[in-house]
Amino acid sequence: MKKGGTADIISSLEIYIRFFIGGENMTKDEKIELIIRRGVQIHSEDSLRKKLKSNKKLIVKFGADPSRPDLHLGHTVSLRLLKDLQDLGHEIVFVIGDFTAMIGDPSGRSKTRPALSFEETRKSGETYFKQVTKILDPKKTKIVYNSEWLGKMSFKDVVELAGKYTVARILERDDFNNRFNNNVPIGIHEFLYPLMQGYDSVALNADLEIGGTDQTFNLLVGRELQRDYGQEPQDVMVLPLLPGLDGVEKMSKSLGNYIGIDEPAEVMYEKAMRIPDQLMHDYFKLTTDLSLEEADKWIKEDIVMAHRKYAEEIIKMYHGEEFIKAAEERYNSVAKGGVPENIEEFKLSKEKLNEGISLIDLLVISNMLPSKSEARRNIEQNGISVNGNKENDVNKKITEEDLQDGAIVIQKGKKQFKKVVIE
Repeated sequence: MKKGGTADIISSLEIYIRFFIGGENMTKDEKIELIIRRGVQIHSEDSLRKKLKSNKKLIVKFGADPSRPDLHLGHTVSLRLLKDLQDLGHEIVFVIGDFTAMIGDPSGRSKTRPALSFEETRKSGETYFKQVTKILDPKKTKIVYNSEWLGKMSFKDVVELAGKYTVARILERDDFNNRFNNNVPIGIHEFLYPLMQGYDSVALNADLEIGGTDQTFNLLVGRELQRDYGQEPQDVMVLPLLPGLDGVEKMSKSLGNYIGIDEPAEVMYEKAMRIPDQLMHDYFKLTTDLSLEEADKWIKEDIVMAHRKYAEEIIKMYHGEEFIKAAEERYNSVAKGGVPENIEEFKLSKEKLNEGISLIDLLVISNMLPSKSEARRNIEQNGISVNGNKENDVNKKITEEDLQDGAIVIQKGKKQFKKVVIE
């Protein structure tokens, strides 16, 4: 575990200053120090320092569950660290969990997560390489699918793997423990998830694994399994989670509170303007290389300008500076009460429209809102409009009669729009 004091803080500040003024002039030891200090927890720090200072090319593992094809800014907290490790000459192995996604990661869940089919996971995984290489060097990034080894395991292999851990140890995970104590069903297959993720480290013979605080248990399982299989245990670096746009939960695709790095520039701008004011420092710190001193000055003096500066920065990072002006103009038009020309589209089948679909369901399946309860609350509070008209009937059904020029425009608040098109 990490230790720190006043001297450590001063040293860290000196390194950050040198990094922002001219990172290319930093020594290897200073770069290693910068990397180390970005972790919330490190298991174990002494071992990791030794590995990083050696001339060995480390295998650095980072995994993602392809439940949806979009990578978001929360992922970039890890990806940006991986880029630093890549620049030091280490091999980054990006593991697409196409096989484990067929179970569904139960981390932080209060109930069994729906499983995905193999075809669904592969389809989502295909878009990941394009997105991660907006940060990582494509020539130095290895993409693998864990079905390559997990799919080949026999039932005997699975039984042997399951024998490496006890039920008592698995129940040390908070989500499992809470569900067990509250008599919420836990599928036996869910117990296999951390073992399967841990076995990925065995298959890759990983030296280091990076992940968020919600994955700590799973990452440490990898260390234990490597010992059981006669390998040197990987070191684990746990990074902070980026809060989502709701200001409550971590940024998550399934919760709909995220900014995707492959979303259109105008969508990124609009979402950036919705980041809770109290989280702006964290967003600048965890997802950009901008000077925190300057960012904090913007936040203190003009919070709206701070949001705009942040929006401009992430658009420049993931699309290019030339996309900023159009995104800003679109946002300004929306802020004045206008309806933007280019609205994100959601395709709805003609069958569903003919049958009639509840507005609540439409708001959820189109990802305007994360849940039916949230959709109901927004309708009741006059926060939803259909084709420019406020709608406060929670029983409202969307039908062909709502079509205008072949589409239906739904709006949340003043700035979120979605055009429902019929296919």
